[in-house]
Amino acid sequence: MTKKKGLLDIKVDVKGLLAELPKQNSNASKKEIKVPVVSNNDFMLIDEALDIVARQMTVSGYRSRTISDYILHVQHFQSVTNTKRIEDISAATIYRWLDSMNVSNQTKLTRLKCLKAFLSRCFDNGWIKMKFWKTINIKVDQKIKEGATEHEINLLLSVLDLSNFIQLRDAVAILVMFKTGIRINTLVQLEERHIDFGNNVLNLEGSIMKNHQQIKLPFDDLLRKLLEVLMKHNVVIRQEYGKQNSWLFITKYGDIISNSPTHNNIQKRLNKYARMYGLKNINPHALRRGFAKSLLDKGANVAVISKALGHSDIAVTTKYLHLDVDEVVDSLRSYL
Repeated sequence: MTKKKGLLDIKVDVKGLLAELPKQNSNASKKEIKVPVVSNNDFMLIDEALDIVARQMTVSGYRSRTISDYILHVQHFQSVTNTKRIEDISAATIYRWLDSMNVSNQTKLTRLKCLKAFLSRCFDNGWIKMKFWKTINIKVDQKIKEGATEHEINLLLSVLDLSNFIQLRDAVAILVMFKTGIRINTLVQLEERHIDFGNNVLNLEGSIMKNHQQIKLPFDDLLRKLLEVLMKHNVVIRQEYGKQNSWLFITKYGDIISNSPTHNNIQKRLNKYARMYGLKNINPHALRRGFAKSLLDKGANVAVISKALGHSDIAVTTKYLHLDVDEVVDSLRSYL
């Protein structure tokens, strides 16, 4: 399909809205699943167990990406070790699987966690008698993962062509993640009805949140103005291609920006910008960390930050923030 002349051109002076910036150089229903009981004379195939566990996770409301990871890593374990039955899985086969990987220890640990979680479900279903995998672990050096800074965000916004629909959309997506801390998977599921312009608030229902809990997140006037411009041009794009939807972030043809857990146009665009302009912290995780660190620097307590991030435990948040040793000392000194 040929590109429509002028269709992606933004008529509003969006750069003018950024004048204040520094100058730079769904849940499945809960149905009971019958779990087969394995007698002493029978054995459970890994494929059969994996199918049952995947269905249990689906009806329990787990995300499709999480279930896909379980399936991927368990099947990889089977392929490498040539193990067919649950009862044949042992510490030795797990170590052999780990030893076969030519990847970082962090990647090994991620894969091991998936396999362990699968085995724990097998134990709960009565297919395994002992949790022999509990002592198996991978040591990983904890690297400090930096968050995006306002300087990096402003630098990127200054070089994007905001008169172009695609780059405007990407800029708004970046600001939404940096200023509200939402995950990329929540971002691509945003609909225009989630935006309350009267109160400058995102009303996020549990169905699009990882923790399935509803939350309201405020945003500033700059982001409100950019959202208004984006939504007006979304109408133009949809009308041109006859699309009927209310997604906030759409493609240049009016479709949803992400149609699978592994295919996300915005994430690919962010990676492209990071490489093009040498900005190492322009990615969804860094934007989210930048949001959290910004709140902390402005005096927000960890409990509030944890709630905003949708974390299930404050311990997750404190680890997520990666507080520097000197920062901890300075903070404690103020209470002496």
